Formats: sequence, structure tokens, C-alpha cells
Amino acid sequence: MNKKKIINDPVYGFITIPSELVFDLISHRYFQRLRYIKQLAMTHIVYPGALNTRFHHALGAMHLMSLALEVLKNKGHEISPEEEEAATIAILLHDIGHGPFSHALEHTLAHGIRHEDISLLMMDKLNDEFGGRLNTAIQIFRGKYHRKFFCQLISGQVDLDRMDYLNRDSFYTGVSEGVISFDRIIKMFNIVDDQLVVEEKGIYSVEKFLIARRLMYWQVYLHKTVVAGEQLLVKILERAKELAAAGITLFATPALQHFLQNDVNAANFFEEEIHLQQFSKLDDQDIYASVKVWADSDDVILSKLCKMLNARKLYKVEISNEAPDPQRLQRLAFQTSVALDISEEDVSYFVFTDTITNRAYNAESSNINILMKNGTLLDIAKASDLSNLESLDKTVKKHILCYVRGI
Repeated sequence: MNKKKIINDPVYGFITIPSELVFDLISHRYFQRLRYIKQLAMTHIVYPGALNTRFHHALGAMHLMSLALEVLKNKGHEISPEEEEAATIAILLHDIGHGPFSHALEHTLAHGIRHEDISLLMMDKLNDEFGGRLNTAIQIFRGKYHRKFFCQLISGQVDLDRMDYLNRDSFYTGVSEGVISFDRIIKMFNIVDDQLVVEEKGIYSVEKFLIARRLMYWQVYLHKTVVAGEQLLVKILERAKELAAAGITLFATPALQHFLQNDVNAANFFEEEIHLQQFSKLDDQDIYASVKVWADSDDVILSKLCKMLNARKLYKVEISNEAPDPQRLQRLAFQTSVALDISEEDVSYFVFTDTITNRAYNAESSNINILMKNGTLLDIAKASDLSNLESLDKTVKKHILCYVRGI
């Protein structure tokens, strides 16, 4: 069987599957599950085209890796075929541990479990299955490989993961602010002292990349209606979990039922095989099917929340720099309790606060180093003549207030 296939991608055109091992990993059920998990979770309720999947994204990031490695080899940097395959596998599998609606899932059904840790666990399982052929890929993914630039290509401030999702999410949402010159940035990649750098000619493309990331967060990922949809799903799963804990049996697929019935957390997830087995069967369809059925639940709270989501009657969301006024919060809670005829304890499903944060550039975790024409290295914030670039290195925190409309 010929395993050197090409895939037609709407963003980049033809993507080549470079080796038999990569083909077999893509064919594995762990990876195929990503076809049924949307990259942008609830974003489609604002941007109807935002239906691209994590499967799309993983293949796109793999394609960018092949472009980047080709550029670096052409600039005289030695990269062995084994390293090339390992880096390709590491970027291909970097998001394999994502669950459906990861944000909602991490808050409710699988407490304190980071998708990166699940990705690593899945990679370890695949490594066992494929006879240790993923050893180097796992080292790169964990940031332990001795040639640091490989790790930076996968997880850095100007990595191929971000490059693909900005480009792809912009394409599918139609939000042009996210369009970046990914090809120019990649062509400007170089290596100095084993670190990934961007040549000075690429400085404006990197500036645009950072600003695009900031704009995409406020305009797409943290759009207040998207936040409203995600918060509503969090509350639905919270309520379902609460009912399951009280001994009430709800409709759910076996995979979702497992997470409703059991207290799955960081301590036991990595110790007991059953949790990963069930997690690897969980996708968007498990959640959506349940929400449709739960809309007719005997539980008034769960039924109301699910009907709101199904009809897109989302929370009213207010985003502000200051925490909401406690007296107003109390007043809204009381009015909601009366209007919906629910107890004060249950009103927190309909009136609550939270925070959201956005940081476009994090120089503390790793720099974007610009290779100047004179051979010196400068951080992008220093090398750029854009005065507002340093401000992108600050975490912007905003408060949100969610409540039911028309009360």
C-alpha cells in the first residue's frame, strides 16, 4: 500500500504525508478522533464558518514544519532524516490530547488536567504501540531534546502551532485581522547558538503576527458571545455532573457517562487506564447529543440551560476592566431567582462572574530573537520601532458578568 499520500487543504493547497510512520499515526483512532472536535469550540455561534477541526489544524501545522525544516536545511543547518521525521511527528501530535470543548471540559468533567499532559500520555501509548519509534518526537515535544530550536518550532512565541491556527482560524471565520505572512516569517527563520531566530528582514511580519494574535483573541477567541456560549456549556456540564453525583442517571454516551459518574482529576487520570480509554472516545458529538436530550430533562435547571443553548438564547455578557458591583450582582441574582422561580442556591447557574485574560507575547517564557544585519541578536520588543509592541508583553485581564437576558 502506498502511504505517501497528498491531502488537499483549503488553506495551503496540497499537503504531503511524508512517511509511512506519519501515515500510520494519522490513521490511528487517537488521531482520527480529532476530525470530530472543532478547533474553535463555540465560535461558530458568532462566525458560522468556524467549523474547522483539530484534525485540519494538526495537518496544517505539520505542513508548516516541513516548510520550516526545508528553509533551515537550505541555509546550511544539518538536520538528519530521523530528526525531520521526529519534529514532524511532534507537531502532528501536539494537540492529540484535546477533548471536545476543552475549556468547558477542563472546568467540569476532568478537573485540573491540561490537554498538553494528555497529549504526552497519548504519545507515550503510541510509542509503545509503534515499538519506541516516537522516542525523539516525545523528547522534542517535552522540550528535552538537545537541539533547542526543534522545541521552539513547536512551542515558542512564534511557533508553527500559532502560525497555523491564526492563519486557519482567520480563513474559516472570515476575520481578516488574523491573516499573517506565515510564508515570509518561515523564510526568515535561522538558527544561532542552537536557538531559533528571525532574520531582520522578517521583523515587520513578526510585528504583524503579534498584533494579529492580540486582535484574534479579542475579536474571535474572547468575543463576548463566544464567551457566553462557552460559559453556558460549562454550566450545563456542571449541572449534569451535580445531578450524576446525586445519583440521578442522565442520558449520555458511555464515554461521557464515565466522566459524569466518576471524579476524574489529575491524580487519578494518569494512574488508571480506564480514564484515557474513555477520553479517547469522547468528541463533540457526545456533548451535543446529550445537550439535545437534556433539554427535555425533568430537572428544571438542566432543561432550561440546554434549551437556551439549543435556541442560541445565550447569557447577556458584560466585559469590563473592573470587577462588577456586588450590589448589582445581588440585585440581578434576586430578580433572576424570582423570575425563573428557582432557589438562591441554583441562581448561580444564571448569574455569575468570571475573568478572561489575553497576552499576545510572553518574553518571560521565551523571546522572539531578531538576527540583525550586524550579527547581533535583539528581542523583538527592542528591535521593533513600534512603540506599542512592549505593551503586548503584558497580561490584560478583564472581568465578565453573565446573566439571563430580559430579567
